[in-house]
Amino acid sequence: MWHRFRFLKDGVQKEIQAHLIATGENETNTAMAKTVGLPLAIATKLLLEGKIKARGVVMPVLKEIYDPVLKELQEFNIRLVERES
Repeated sequence: MWHRFRFLKDGVQKEIQAHLIATGENETNTAMAKTVGLPLAIATKLLLEGKIKARGVVMPVLKEIYDPVLKELQEFNIRLVERES
């Protein structure tokens, strides 16, 4: 997955590029299965452990959700890399 965001900040053109690489292992443990199933499982665990305080239907754009999920995904060799220019 690759994202590119171009924007103006204080009149200066900026760009952030982010990429995520995930590789499947076989027909069952595909990259899609890992990048969908693992974040859901990790978020569920964090919720049950009381580490996520948000309740209801919440988009995972809250730092309290995405930060620990991305951190734990690294244990499964799934990393999001950002570069700003």
